[in-house]
Amino acid sequence: MSQLEFERPILELEAKINELRHVESGSEINIAEEIGRMQGKADKLLVQAYTKLTADQKVQVARHQNRPHFFDYVKELIEDYTPLAGDRNFAEDNALQGGLGRFRGKSCVIMGHEKGHDTESRIKHNFGMARPEGYRKAQRLLKMAEQFGLPVITLVDTAGAYPGKGAEERGQSEAIAKSIETCLRTKSPIISVIIGEGGSGGAIAIAVADKIFMLEHSIYSVISPEGCASILWRSADFAKEAASALKLTAQDLQELKLIDGIIPEPVGGAHRKKHETIVTVGNYIEDALEGLSNENYEDLVSSRRLKFLQAGRDL
Repeated sequence: MSQLEFERPILELEAKINELRHVESGSEINIAEEIGRMQGKADKLLVQAYTKLTADQKVQVARHQNRPHFFDYVKELIEDYTPLAGDRNFAEDNALQGGLGRFRGKSCVIMGHEKGHDTESRIKHNFGMARPEGYRKAQRLLKMAEQFGLPVITLVDTAGAYPGKGAEERGQSEAIAKSIETCLRTKSPIISVIIGEGGSGGAIAIAVADKIFMLEHSIYSVISPEGCASILWRSADFAKEAASALKLTAQDLQELKLIDGIIPEPVGGAHRKKHETIVTVGNYIEDALEGLSNENYEDLVSSRRLKFLQAGRDL
């Protein structure tokens, strides 16, 4: 999904601008002036489109294949990243990645879902859908963070945990539940950012945190719009209606007091300006960690548990 339907007029205009840039300027036509005029129109259309996105359109943006993924964030934000593999029980899961590194000079544990950027990498990472061993690896990393007093950063981007037969046989639901429990009990600061899709238990398994942020055009819900439509309307054709009813946008979830903040994206979405998005996410994480740095770990765990016990009660 490299092109979004609602972006079509903008993309067509940008294509024409690129063509003009390769045309030699003649005396009869001022190419630079024409490019400037068309670029201004494209910028205006982009702002108009992204200031009134529907829930369904935000789903499309959140799933855009060119959005920065886990390894993109690691490459720019984490120094000396050392991946840690395996759950010490069954196997390595490539969908949920994690390891040790230094975030802006401070040691940390970082983990998150990796979807991949092309066919080969998507298959390798199972499209970001983790199996039980991925969530058991997450538990291992959380316990390591607690043991060495390291903060934890989690980056969520998954349609959900892998629903295959083998995953269910190896205890998918138990692994997710145990991962949530481990997040609640870990005596280390935990910061979570929904960078794309936050789907079902596969997302919340590593998103039970002291501070939860969502990128402006990311989504977070108990089920995908297509899955919801298939259950309620007996047809995935009603995914648009389901997206609206699910209240899955960052703006909806902030209003429901289920997240702690929204991280703004560049105009046109994170897929247009990856570096700018990653830097902004890093700034939010840094500020959040700074705010938690003086917290007593026992108090941190108590506050985190209370945070989730109170979810939805003040509405």
